[in-house]
Amino acid sequence: MTVLATLLAPALVVAAMTGTVTGKPAEKLVPLALKLPKPAFIGTPKNVPAGTTVEKASAKLRPPFRVPPGTVNLAAGRPADAAGSDPLVGESRLVTDGDKEATDGSYVEFGRGLKHVTIDLGTAGEISAVLVWHYHGDPRVYHDVVVQVADDPDFITNVRTLYNNDADNTAGLGVGRDREYFETYEGRLIDAKLVRARYVRLWSAGSTADEMNRYTEVEVYGRPVK
Repeated sequence: MTVLATLLAPALVVAAMTGTVTGKPAEKLVPLALKLPKPAFIGTPKNVPAGTTVEKASAKLRPPFRVPPGTVNLAAGRPADAAGSDPLVGESRLVTDGDKEATDGSYVEFGRGLKHVTIDLGTAGEISAVLVWHYHGDPRVYHDVVVQVADDPDFITNVRTLYNNDADNTAGLGVGRDREYFETYEGRLIDAKLVRARYVRLWSAGSTADEMNRYTEVEVYGRPVK
């Protein structure tokens, strides 16, 4: 090792640890501010439904999720398309209308079987997290929940899977390794790891309550790509 390399080595180690190798400080993350709906039921589910991979419910609040400054809900008011599946109850716009309460008129209901809804963010975004509420009026478990992002509305270009609890590959999108979960007022927060995409698609295939597919709200937190 040369004399110059010996002198620079400690500085490079510090730079690598602090994210300042290029002279630009690493961006400081901040807690994501969330407005949650009112809890629709009291207590924590105790019994694991048969035939599910549901994770154990926790009585603790979800810890703060940290995101880059300037992160907003990119899905707010954006169009949601159910690919020809007309809602049986409500309208598709309810997926992104901002109302996430577990009340009548707050959710959209699609039919039986495997269904998906796609949200167009309008432009590509750097996505930190996807937060989804199916129907959370009771602690039901939705099946075959898959969340994907892509660069085109047909999900052909640059498709990436953010979450998949479809353990038996019902949706044909690959065997899921994530656990099923109880619906609660907190919703399900999925770490998108700053993936860049314009379209977000969510799949499900009924729940432990019935075969219908319901969405109360979907929020997609990120920043528009400059």
